[in-house]
Amino acid sequence: MKMKIQEVIDGIIEKTGVQLSPEQTCDHVMCGDPNREVTKIVTTFMATVEVIKEAIKIGANFIITHEPTWYTGHDTTGWLENDEVYAAKRKLIEDHQITIWRFHDHMHMSVDEDGIYRGFERKMDWKKYRIQYQGNEQEFGGSYEIPETTLENLSKEFREKIGIEVIQFVGNRDVTVRRVGVYVGGGSLGLGIEERPMQHMRELDIDVAVCGDITEWTLSAYINDAKALGMNKAMLVLGHERSEEMGMEYLGEWLKDITGEIEIIFIDAKEPFDYFVCP
Repeated sequence: MKMKIQEVIDGIIEKTGVQLSPEQTCDHVMCGDPNREVTKIVTTFMATVEVIKEAIKIGANFIITHEPTWYTGHDTTGWLENDEVYAAKRKLIEDHQITIWRFHDHMHMSVDEDGIYRGFERKMDWKKYRIQYQGNEQEFGGSYEIPETTLENLSKEFREKIGIEVIQFVGNRDVTVRRVGVYVGGGSLGLGIEERPMQHMRELDIDVAVCGDITEWTLSAYINDAKALGMNKAMLVLGHERSEEMGMEYLGEWLKDITGEIEIIFIDAKEPFDYFVCP
């Protein structure tokens, strides 16, 4: 089955059931020619230089990335005109005739389900624990009622299943955990409404918030105060990349009815940080 890259993009957008104008979305071709014929497809959280080099190695010419290629939310490049990092990365992409397309807004807004949470539930095997949303407005985050455990044991489950070296936490290690609110990526910042995660915790009686990004004076401060007041609240911070990569890991399965026999390979962008172990 032969396909042009643009045909794959059009098929993905059609399957999400969402139609956004170019001005409404960051889902654009970041580099390369969408009229090339697809060789192999790579899915990844972010098209880092390491991911691009791996794509070159396996002979893929189309990378679907969830997050920016050019270091800002909207992937603007005007400010990078004389930047040596940008120039070298772009040359690497162009020399190997790779096309990079961002799949972010349509993925989160898909009419059937948010594609990142679909991957999260698959990786964690949590779909069976999902609390069905009852409200009239768009659902915020993901809510789960899991078998009773402790905060420490829950952190171990995340470390084992998603491969993460460090998990920050707020709360007591042995606090009882049953109801979990998951706010992947920037969701834990409230998506423009800072109080939204805290309201969600209150409304659904959430014991522990599992977060991507954090701001230290909002949700983490709220949970720290709850802890100091003897309340059963806690928080785990996975980071933006680790909390969303799972959606891109399982994207290939979702794509198969669009791409047919074209090979789709997931490349882990990996946690962006190394850690000093302080004595």
